[in-house]
Amino acid sequence: MTVLNTEIHIVTLLFVILETLMFSHQLVFYLQKPKEKKRKYYLILLFLLIIYNIAGGLFPDENLPLSVVFQYILAYGAGFSMGAYFPYYFYQSYNITHLEFHAKYGVLIFLILPFIIFFCILYPLGLDLMTVIYVGMIIPFAYAFYMVYNILWGIRQRYKNRKASFDAILSYIAVAPWALMPLLAYLQVTQLTEVLFTNGGFLIITFLFFRNMIEENRKDLETLDLIQTKNEEEIFAIRCKNLGLTKRETEICQLVRDGYIYKEIGDTMNISERTVNKHIQNIFKKAGSNNKLDLLNKISRRVKSA
Repeated sequence: MTVLNTEIHIVTLLFVILETLMFSHQLVFYLQKPKEKKRKYYLILLFLLIIYNIAGGLFPDENLPLSVVFQYILAYGAGFSMGAYFPYYFYQSYNITHLEFHAKYGVLIFLILPFIIFFCILYPLGLDLMTVIYVGMIIPFAYAFYMVYNILWGIRQRYKNRKASFDAILSYIAVAPWALMPLLAYLQVTQLTEVLFTNGGFLIITFLFFRNMIEENRKDLETLDLIQTKNEEEIFAIRCKNLGLTKRETEICQLVRDGYIYKEIGDTMNISERTVNKHIQNIFKKAGSNNKLDLLNKISRRVKSA
């Protein structure tokens, strides 16, 4: 069932309305707290999904004042852009460092480049659409499955010492349908089937986003209560616990805060410098930090912001 005298399906329109409302709502919160990284990348994800739904729903339509070739390029381009953003989204939002190459370069080589060659160059030059789809989708099809596996593996590794399996499985379900996009293009499925496949992931990621935001807000409220009754050392220990640090890791974190170098920490705790470094790397992963200064700034900022 199409609406507004266009090719857009009513279900697609409903998703566009829902996602636009969600985008507007979250944009207000982001403008209030522009340093919230996860909200920023979530907003980008929503924006791309809205564009994808509009382009995929409207195009192709011979009644529109655009060439059919250009409409197909826009429709498939929106889909490729959405698929290319997923590795970057998980790399930035979930701090999955091993996705860095794919987020910055892999998607450009294996997704964007085939799109440019086949859809933006060969298709306008006269290559028929079915050949463009069947040949041009081969590399993106294989790469999409490879990336779905890598994202799932990365999430499980990143959160293996926390409540990882739940987030990992849901995140996997969210991105897995995008690996089927080239297959759906091969099969020429209906717009309804395609929009349900691709937008189901939006609902899952939105659930995870709000779940994590609620958990972070709850911890901040707990800190707000504690800061009025606890001294600085107790608050520091509690914040370390909220990050998932063990007792030993908390002790090391305290020594780092006090200015000890790794060798001095090892001597103080009767462990090797190599063991200290291993603990530090685990602390960085749990805190989502890349260095000691960033780690201590995050802990301090959490306390102050509360």
